[in-house]
Amino acid sequence: MRGTPVLLFLLVWMSAAWFGSWEFNPNNATRLFAAISLVEDGDAVIDEFAPMTIDKAEFDGHVYLDKAPGMTLMALPAVALATWATGERSAGIEKSMIDPRMGPFLRLRLRLAAASGPALLTAIAAVLLYDLALGLTGSAAAALFAALGYALGTPIWGWSTTITGHSPVAALYVIAVWAFHRAAASGRGGPMLLGGLALGWAVVVEYQAVLAGSAIAIWAAWNIRSHPNRTRLLALAIAGGVAGLLPLLAYNLIAFGTPFRIAYAGVKGFEGMHQGLFGLTMPKVPVLFEILFGDRRGLFWVAPVLLFAPLGLAALADVRRTRAIGLMAMAVVTIALLVNAAYVYWDGGNATGPRHAMPLAGLFSLGLATFWSELKHEWQRWASAALLGLSMAINLIVAAAEIFAPPEYRFPLWSAVFDLRFRRGDMRTWPSEWLGWTTWHGFELYLACALPLLSLLIWRIRRGFS
Repeated sequence: MRGTPVLLFLLVWMSAAWFGSWEFNPNNATRLFAAISLVEDGDAVIDEFAPMTIDKAEFDGHVYLDKAPGMTLMALPAVALATWATGERSAGIEKSMIDPRMGPFLRLRLRLAAASGPALLTAIAAVLLYDLALGLTGSAAAALFAALGYALGTPIWGWSTTITGHSPVAALYVIAVWAFHRAAASGRGGPMLLGGLALGWAVVVEYQAVLAGSAIAIWAAWNIRSHPNRTRLLALAIAGGVAGLLPLLAYNLIAFGTPFRIAYAGVKGFEGMHQGLFGLTMPKVPVLFEILFGDRRGLFWVAPVLLFAPLGLAALADVRRTRAIGLMAMAVVTIALLVNAAYVYWDGGNATGPRHAMPLAGLFSLGLATFWSELKHEWQRWASAALLGLSMAINLIVAAAEIFAPPEYRFPLWSAVFDLRFRRGDMRTWPSEWLGWTTWHGFELYLACALPLLSLLIWRIRRGFS
């Protein structure tokens, strides 16, 4: 692997793993509780943890995780490692947020799970997006613009510090598209298998991923329609998809005794989940506007660099050689937005930005590469780089301070994230959590590590290295 992808991987992974999210947030906690139960007791019942989370499902008198199980399954190695290394089990801790042992117990497992799961997937996807964009545009600068815009210029950065499914699904979409694109060019079966596996696993992470994932699958099948080995390649993709789905069936068997139960069917406390298809109804135009431009959840407030992305995707779809991938990326972005606009709880409760729309981030950012490659003047590149820098600064603050902004704040990016948390040094960094440093010193150490890496990346691109 050449130097630029290595540096990019290190920068993105370190940036996501450096910071953390609140371990008692219900979206983190309920997934952790299920992982702890599986590791310690061999079952998925979370009865003893039930009072500590509002996110739960109930079947036959027992309480379970109310989400798709993918993030819980991804957290199992981290939870098992922490249990082995510390010898500490939840049985000896009071199941209450006021027990001083519970916070550190969950925090260690959450940090390890986020670093080895979402942070790792986002870093891999950033490298693959760079490679994909480089092949489509022939410009390393354009590819780096897209990769940084995706991984560090959107709330994907902050969501990669959690064990929610938003950043993993975005990453898995990028991995699938890269793999299918590589398979169509080379005729090799391995990438088709990988692409199918990525799409299958995306559904285990978030059930609704099947909708936008179907657009990727249709594009992949179209891409190989003239290949002499298309039947074999398609069979490998399907095999990968089935393999990716098998852990879902295994979890359901362990948890419920049947492979065909959906945890959402037992959700308690959120009656909107019983509307439509588990909360999905019809998309609403006012909600779509709020998702993109609203002051509470608007995408372009938290990721202003994505304002360039529609122009880039349009340019990508305007060229015959890249038309299919451009149209597919547009379809994924559109489906993700419509799914979010159709969801009863579209604002996501505690969230910075439109968290349910974030699976669009990787393929939307592909448009940034084409946008950059079409720029004719140096001042345009400087202006675009400045907007990327602003987006990265915004999302650095979000990742360090609060990705789960409370819903009651107007313009939470300022009021809840910057003013209430960041400005006062109320952040989560690993040096402040585990080494006893102040949060500002932990933040400054991050800058001391990240800025040289970023500068080296930019230097390599300007010198013509890819």
